[in-house]
Amino acid sequence: MDPEARYRRVQQARAPRAEFDPALDGQVRWLLQSAPMALRAARAQRARNGAPAPHPGEGPSGLRRTAQARGRRTADSFPLFALIGFLILVAGLTDFRGLLVALAVAGMVAAVRWAAGESGGRSERRRVALAIEHGDRYVLPEDLDRDCADLLRRAQEAAGSVLASEINRSGLIDTIDNAVTLPEETWQIARRLARISAVAAEHRRIVPRDLPYEVSQAFTPYDDALAAALSALTARVRALEDYALQVYRADQVYRAFQQLEVLAERTPDYQDLLAETVSAPEAAPRVERLADQAAQVRETFRQSVAEVRRAGAGLIGGGLSEDPGDLRR
Repeated sequence: MDPEARYRRVQQARAPRAEFDPALDGQVRWLLQSAPMALRAARAQRARNGAPAPHPGEGPSGLRRTAQARGRRTADSFPLFALIGFLILVAGLTDFRGLLVALAVAGMVAAVRWAAGESGGRSERRRVALAIEHGDRYVLPEDLDRDCADLLRRAQEAAGSVLASEINRSGLIDTIDNAVTLPEETWQIARRLARISAVAAEHRRIVPRDLPYEVSQAFTPYDDALAAALSALTARVRALEDYALQVYRADQVYRAFQQLEVLAERTPDYQDLLAETVSAPEAAPRVERLADQAAQVRETFRQSVAEVRRAGAGLIGGGLSEDPGDLRR
């Protein structure tokens, strides 16, 4: 199986993750990442208040989920009936003082539960408020249509593959700062995909499905603009995937290089084995071949790393992070 096929096989198709602005404060980012429901509630609240959502895709569905959650909390009357049954049982088995003690215990339990619920509610409200405040600093999977969501998934998988590679962790491709460049590139791709999804959704709402032939050509430039924007981002994602593939290939060579280095340390043992079992005229070329093969793998590894560095430098030079700031709205 060729390296590209192996790389594609390693990448598992899954839903994209929420993408965050890497420039976002670390503590704020952690709070938002750990509260996905707060992110969706923030989108729903903006829609409910009539404010334009910074990214499309949420709204009615988020409102339905919030209403369903409230309905479940309101409809949960089991604890009340359990308490009444418990008090009736205590009243039947003990005197009035026992009932008072049971009431006191039940009151304390209720107070603790209420305090815990209030604390959790305040924490959730703070996270929702934080998500609203930073609503333009993250992109949810729900913000994207199907094609754009698939592109974001591919970009995230490519960036993750590079960052998890052995040659990256070993610092062998340190001519570029992958830890900074790749998250920024993925974020810029996510932002633009969200804008394309929003414009495409609005386009579908405005443009009638059955256009009269006489006026259909007037809408073509708008269709072409959307297609061109999506094509440009698709090219950026493919460039990121090509870079990830080169890193994957270099990783395979690096592993072979490491294995060969282990064997190289034992070369004298193999030389002694040949000297003991093979005649001198036959042993000499075989010993030389051991050294030649080790040198070839080392050179292949150096070339692979050099290609990865060149690809990474080209990716930065043409990356979305270098685009003019007018698109960073």
